[in-house]
Amino acid sequence: MLTGWAMRAVVSAHTAAIFGQPVFAGVYLSGDFDGLRMHAAGADVVTYIGYAQLVAAIAVWVRIRRAWPFLATLAVVAAETVQYLAGMKGALWLHLPLGVLTVAGLAVLFVAVWWPGPRPAARKAEADA
Repeated sequence: MLTGWAMRAVVSAHTAAIFGQPVFAGVYLSGDFDGLRMHAAGADVVTYIGYAQLVAAIAVWVRIRRAWPFLATLAVVAAETVQYLAGMKGALWLHLPLGVLTVAGLAVLFVAVWWPGPRPAARKAEADA
């Protein structure tokens, strides 16, 4: 189903983008001040992809009747938004632990959308054939 594949594609892009954020932060913390610019640009990319994922999760909910991808994405995007604002304000006491939480949460969501899960039972007509 196209909706499921779109969700997987967006979650994959989101996961790849968010995994770059600790790298850019580490570049900055090691003394290269360009790392802060890369971290800020990465935050914009992660945020935009997160909102795109929210749209894809709504489509999954409407078309496939699965609400959990929307609820999980909403939680991740809400945490990312708070983290984004905390980073812009320089509230590192919140920004750093929330960053770890969002990376972990998105990694779990990535596994959940790619996990094959149970297959539907074969139709009786197919089973009899």
